[in-house]
Amino acid sequence: MSVRKIWITRAQPAAEATAARVRALGHEPFVAPLLAVQPVEGVEVDLRGVCALAFTSANGVRAFIEATPERSLRVFAVGAATAQAVRAAGFKNVLSADGDVEALAKGIAARKRDLKGCVLHPGAAEPAGDLVGALEAHGIEAKRLVLYDTGPAELTAEELAALPEIDAVLLHSPKASQVLAAMLKETPLPGLRALCLSKAVMKPLARTRMAAKVFAPFPLEAALLNLIDR
Repeated sequence: MSVRKIWITRAQPAAEATAARVRALGHEPFVAPLLAVQPVEGVEVDLRGVCALAFTSANGVRAFIEATPERSLRVFAVGAATAQAVRAAGFKNVLSADGDVEALAKGIAARKRDLKGCVLHPGAAEPAGDLVGALEAHGIEAKRLVLYDTGPAELTAEELAALPEIDAVLLHSPKASQVLAAMLKETPLPGLRALCLSKAVMKPLARTRMAAKVFAPFPLEAALLNLIDR
C-alpha cells in the first residue's frame, strides 16, 4: 500500500481526531481546515419542557456544554463520534443512531412513547439537515437552539502551495464542499480526488474539475476513510 497525502478540511478540534485516524491507516494527513467554528455570543439555554437532547455533531456538543452545566437529560446522537463526545462531557443516557440526520430522526421516533416533552436540537446556524422538521413529521415536539456557526477559513500561502501534492481531500459537510468549490475556481487542482461523507456533501462539487468524486456508502467517518485506498 502506498502512502497517500490526505487533506483534512473539517474545523478544529475535529480535524485533529480525523488526522489521527488517517495516520493510523498508514497515510499522511495534511490538516488545513476550510471551516472555522464561531460561537454565538449571549445565548440563553432554556430547558423548560425539554425531555431530551439531539446532537448532529461533536461541535454542537462542545457548544452546549460550554453554555450550560446540564448533564442529566437523555441524549440522542447522530453517530459514534458525536456519542463519544456526549459521553466524555458527562452524559450517561446516550443513544447513537450510527447514521445521518434521517436515521437519527427515525431512532428518536422509535422511542416516541418514552418522550414526555420537547426534543431540543443544539447546533449550528446552518445545520446539515432539518432534524427538527423530520421529528415534527413524526409527531414529535422539537426545537432548535443555535449555539454556533461555521464560516470559511483562510488557507495560508504555505498551505496553498502544498495542495498540488495532495492525493485526496476528505469532506464532511456540504458547507466545506461549497468552500472548496469556490476555491477551486481560483486555484484548480485537477489531480485531486474528493472523498465525501455523503451524496449531499458531494453535490456542491458537481461543476468542479477533479480527478474523482466519490461518496461513502454510509454517512460514517469509518466508511469515508475506507475510500482512501479505493
